[in-house]
Amino acid sequence: MSIDTPASAPAPSRPPLRRDRKVPDGGPSGAERTLNVFSHGFLVLWTVLAMVPLLWAALTAFKSDREIFTSPWALPSEWHFENFVRAWTTANIGRYFLNSAIVVCAAVVLVMLLGAMVAYVLAQYEFRGRDVIYYTFITGMTFPIFLALVPLFFVVQNLGMLGTYHGLILVYTAYALPFTVFFLTGFFRTLPRALVEAAMLDGCSHAGAFFKIMLPLARPGMISIGILNFLGLWNQFLLPLVLMPDQDRYVLSQGLAVLAANQGYRSDWSALFAGLVIALLPVLAVYIAFQRRIQDGLNAGAMK
Repeated sequence: MSIDTPASAPAPSRPPLRRDRKVPDGGPSGAERTLNVFSHGFLVLWTVLAMVPLLWAALTAFKSDREIFTSPWALPSEWHFENFVRAWTTANIGRYFLNSAIVVCAAVVLVMLLGAMVAYVLAQYEFRGRDVIYYTFITGMTFPIFLALVPLFFVVQNLGMLGTYHGLILVYTAYALPFTVFFLTGFFRTLPRALVEAAMLDGCSHAGAFFKIMLPLARPGMISIGILNFLGLWNQFLLPLVLMPDQDRYVLSQGLAVLAANQGYRSDWSALFAGLVIALLPVLAVYIAFQRRIQDGLNAGAMK
């Protein structure tokens, strides 16, 4: 006798695979590609707008006065290197350059030392009035400097420091201190407090922990804010204009202003452009040499 077994159910049919279906590969979408093209185009345009005046001024510095007006957009027919010698000696750009170097370098060193100390205390220690001190520095960043020029002039004059290097250095330091404290406070807050506590358990003092442990760890932030302070103070004009009445102690921005004003009486335009290039060289050199350090310092403070 045979036993009939039930027939197995037919397997469900699957839809055929479509060969024309595209699998997303994780690449940018059309909107993202359009945004990238627009952003890159804007950056290229901004670079051209920033570089063309600099290149034109650099080429003009090698031309004669007649060639500056007859062929302003052409290359120099003859390279006049003596324009820089005349600007450095006859126009006193060399003296102004030295004055700026003395004042700015001393102010940057002083503001970095004081700003790092204040920022370290505000970031790593808790005490009554800490927030008041911190927000006082923040308020100093928002105060317009031209509103303080008149009282600042009389304060410096009463202290007997008007027209002196140390007077301008102290004013530069006070001017750059709020932003330095603001920048470094956020950076010191990212550093581990446990390292200081371990060092103090081993007998290290507060000052030793700051100079031997925390300050080396904050080197990226120190380099970044130091470069920003140098660039800002090197181009400062209002403060030395009010506090440096002695022409022998003019800084470079004042000297260039005097040289530009004298062109109404002496047509030495080639020396003026040579002086402008001399004033630009330290700024360009510092930025080109340390631009990666600036980016690394900002990224380190943001990602820690």
